[in-house]
Amino acid sequence: MNENNQGGGGNGGRNQNRNHSSILIFLVVTLITLVLMSFFNRMMNDSTSMEITYDQFLDLLEQNLVESVTLDSDKLTVVTKKQDLASQGIEMTYYTGRMADPELVQRLDQANVEFKQEIPDNTTSLILNVVLSFAPLILIWILMGVVLRRMSGSGGMMGVGKSRAKMYMQSETGVTFKDVAGQDEAKESLQETVEFLEHPEKYAQIGAKLPKGCLLVGPPGTGKTLLAKAVAGEAHVPFFSLTGSDFVEMFVGVGASRVRDLFDEAKKNAPCIIFIDEIDAIGKSRNSGAYGGNDEREQTLNQLLSEMDGFDTSKGLLILAATNRPEVLDQALLRPGRFDRRVTVEKPDLQGRIDVLKVHSKDVHMDETVDLKEIALATSGAVGSDLANMINEAAILAVKNHRAAVSQKDLLDAVEIVLVGKEKKNRILSQEERRIVSYHEVGHALVSALQKDSEPVQKITIVPRTMGALGYVMNVPEEEKFLNTEKEIRAMLVEFVAGRAAEEIVFNTVTTGAANDIEKATKVARAMVTQYGMSDKFGLAQLEAPAAQFLDDGRVIMNCSDTTAAQVDQEVIKILKQSYDQAKKILSEHRKAMDEIAAFLIEKETITGKEFMEILHKVEGTDVAKRHHEGRISERRQEIREPSGPETAHAVKAPAEPETAHAVQTPSEPETAHAVQAPSEPETADTVQTTAEPETAGAQEVPSEQENTDQTQGG
Repeated sequence: MNENNQGGGGNGGRNQNRNHSSILIFLVVTLITLVLMSFFNRMMNDSTSMEITYDQFLDLLEQNLVESVTLDSDKLTVVTKKQDLASQGIEMTYYTGRMADPELVQRLDQANVEFKQEIPDNTTSLILNVVLSFAPLILIWILMGVVLRRMSGSGGMMGVGKSRAKMYMQSETGVTFKDVAGQDEAKESLQETVEFLEHPEKYAQIGAKLPKGCLLVGPPGTGKTLLAKAVAGEAHVPFFSLTGSDFVEMFVGVGASRVRDLFDEAKKNAPCIIFIDEIDAIGKSRNSGAYGGNDEREQTLNQLLSEMDGFDTSKGLLILAATNRPEVLDQALLRPGRFDRRVTVEKPDLQGRIDVLKVHSKDVHMDETVDLKEIALATSGAVGSDLANMINEAAILAVKNHRAAVSQKDLLDAVEIVLVGKEKKNRILSQEERRIVSYHEVGHALVSALQKDSEPVQKITIVPRTMGALGYVMNVPEEEKFLNTEKEIRAMLVEFVAGRAAEEIVFNTVTTGAANDIEKATKVARAMVTQYGMSDKFGLAQLEAPAAQFLDDGRVIMNCSDTTAAQVDQEVIKILKQSYDQAKKILSEHRKAMDEIAAFLIEKETITGKEFMEILHKVEGTDVAKRHHEGRISERRQEIREPSGPETAHAVKAPAEPETAHAVQTPSEPETAHAVQAPSEPETADTVQTTAEPETAGAQEVPSEQENTDQTQGG
């Protein structure tokens, strides 16, 4: 995209700076040339002339060796009749200082020497003196002008109040709605705004007014900025782009001044779009008790509110803003008349992810083995930036492997690289540690296969990864889900702790490798008790809520007393103990299958879900895969079916912020290389497909679009 103009400076400012720079360079070059010419002339004169004393001049005159003499006011220039042998064939000119000799003319006349008096020409010396006298002053004047202009510009000290918005003219953002996929609802909402900017007369006839502002909210990476640029590209209007932090400065009143300058520039270029990214930087609530007060930020917010009230929408001025923290914005900013529309940019669903993959892969050569739907199923919860990164990683892998096109294997490997990192070839485990990691991962996989509420296993590996995982299990769903039943969540908890259970059953001890498993299991169990109403002890009471709606930072706000919080801890411990006992029971009953699969995994290091199920079928003697699949699908459809009666007023909503698509949730600290060690470096545990952050009050809370779609259980 081409940056045609910048607020506060513009092309005119840049052209003036360029002109001043050209003049300054010309004067500097001229001054240097004159000085060098003077220096070289003096050097040449010094090389062909020689100074002599006055008595030597008189001796030459008496010896009749003088050809001519030029009389100057301060010296005598003497030319001899023959070459001086000492000068090696170069004719030398002698000069000496002129003395008060009244008989000089008579002596020259008597010696028949040609002599003359030079008429002084002061023009050259006068010009040189003038240039040398005034050139420094001119240079200083131009230099001061350039410095002052830079200081008064948008980036200068004296221009701190100027707008820093980047201006893109018309469709030169290079982005249209064709470049945005997986956000059909958001594009539909913004398409009306585009039509209003292109054909305002159609809406004016019926009395409709252009919305003053549209607020784009959603998790990071979902394409809010891309959508804003697409609106400008579709509407063919100037597009002012800046972030909320561009208004922030150490000087008091600067932010408000920049807001005024921004709107002044936008009004001159109307119809146009102003896009403020991360508006929460200046639009936080002015309730100092909740978020902390700041006079400068509040002045900036007040000025923004005033400007949004003051402009006329009939001129085609539209404000777009984006944030992933709408809960902290000031209510005065969100009211109708300022931001009239709120467009939610969500994480794409299955079809949306397929469309996003198609957009990012349109310029990538792919072979006939590529199945984007399989990749989309394996990346539930991924946003557009994640999927773009995966496509790029797959292309890099294809080049690395000397292939002309990307294959399905490249795409699957790219998904693993993004989720758990690359293979760590320099981490070599001992034989005992390989057995521990192998049983740990087989424990996850075996429990997943033997529970009908779990997802099928696609891959098991004990190859260490750069993000700290010594091994992991990848589960890929057969269909996309938006709700999770209590049975599915409890089955998930059993899977999380199955690795630790396998260690205890086989080795009669436990290791630090389950640290991340325990962390994720605790998080899910606590959410069941405090957010999802899945506890008999507390019922439907909401005891805690996520602090951020779209940011998955794990922060929660407790809505209960300390006594109740202590009881919550006891309930969570009870649920985890039940899950652990269930995992130990399942693995103990199928110990033979666990030993067979673990031995095969130790030998191969990586096995597919098909190989895993073949060994399990061989040992168990039943078609476990068929029983698992049919039982899980039929019961799920029985439990989650459309209600026969009318829908109640309280809608069942998907969570506001579904779990990240990174099904493999790697630990914050890499796993320890030793089987028994303090958990300073916890191993990658099960990827806990935690439920999404709960919906705001008034809606029945349910887990998010569960990450079971690609549940990778790390070792």
